[in-house]
Amino acid sequence: MTPEQKEEIYKLRLQGLGYKAIAREMQLTVDAIKGYCRRHHLNGPAEVVELNSEVIKEKNALCLHCKNPIRQKQYGRRKRFCSDACRYTWWNENQDKRSKKPAAIYQYTCQNCGRKFSAYGNKQRKYCSHNCFVKFKFWSEEDGI
Repeated sequence: MTPEQKEEIYKLRLQGLGYKAIAREMQLTVDAIKGYCRRHHLNGPAEVVELNSEVIKEKNALCLHCKNPIRQKQYGRRKRFCSDACRYTWWNENQDKRSKKPAAIYQYTCQNCGRKFSAYGNKQRKYCSHNCFVKFKFWSEEDGI
């Protein structure tokens, strides 16, 4: 099941559609829909599903990326993602939601290729990419740059 399909199931279930209707619309088996809904606390009548979803959202108990439930610790900051992979993917897809300070964007010239580049939050950058770093550190003129 793709992330798009999961999101669609989530939306349709919140609208009050049953397992059969969702399965028919998405061309999946009823068992697949039912299993997904049970694992993500979307089972039961539509009113209960809507109420459960609101309570879970309030507690930040769903991963922002994959919508899987997250087990929160009793103390400390609430988790927003179920794994590092989800966190990386979500932030890469939603870079506009980062609050980047203009003072933390630095301008540099690559030591290998001479190209100008900017880096966010890193005062020590020397190379525009990993490839330039490798070429500068490990290759020589004899290697055929």
